[in-house]
Amino acid sequence: MIKKNLKVLMITSIIILLPMLVGLILWNQLPDKIPFHWNAAGEVDGWASRPVAVFVPSAAMLALQWLCLLVTSADPKKQNHPEKLIHLVLWLIPLLTVVLSSFVYATALGSNVRVEVLMPILLGLIFIAIGNYLPKCKQNYTIGIKIPWTLASEENWNRTHRLSGWVWVGGGIVMMLAGFFDAFWVTMIVVAIMVLVPLIYSYILHRKGV
Repeated sequence: MIKKNLKVLMITSIIILLPMLVGLILWNQLPDKIPFHWNAAGEVDGWASRPVAVFVPSAAMLALQWLCLLVTSADPKKQNHPEKLIHLVLWLIPLLTVVLSSFVYATALGSNVRVEVLMPILLGLIFIAIGNYLPKCKQNYTIGIKIPWTLASEENWNRTHRLSGWVWVGGGIVMMLAGFFDAFWVTMIVVAIMVLVPLIYSYILHRKGV
């Protein structure tokens, strides 16, 4: 798995480290305390020191990137992992790292970043992309809706993922609209629905013997 995706893994790893390089270039322009967390209203409610803001996010995301692939490689059903979905997962972490670091640096340098608008749009795009691949995801132990009922029955897995694909794409569209209309609270409700609907549907199928 790692050898097969080594080229993509190396490229994405370099991209993950780029915000660290940008932080070093901007080091003298960045304040000692940097905005590091925003609440649902888009207000900064958490701060970090300059070294933490520059080095920790990229380092943590790089570790997460490699951990995800290592865990996926150890899956006894890794032959069921769609190649396009693996690449999507590998590119998601670099995308998030670059975007979130951009928010941090831009805010630290005085720009008015509308995080409450941009984050729902970004999350919506991500969920739409994943939702398109969920119905094509075969039964495995690392990627997909991994709950006892889907793992116990291939039919349950397939039907749950078909429904989840529609739910996640629809939820992603709603999230993007919520961002455009500055309604971040809608995003939280949508995420809850996207989590609960597959769980409930899979359980109902299980009760029916599927």
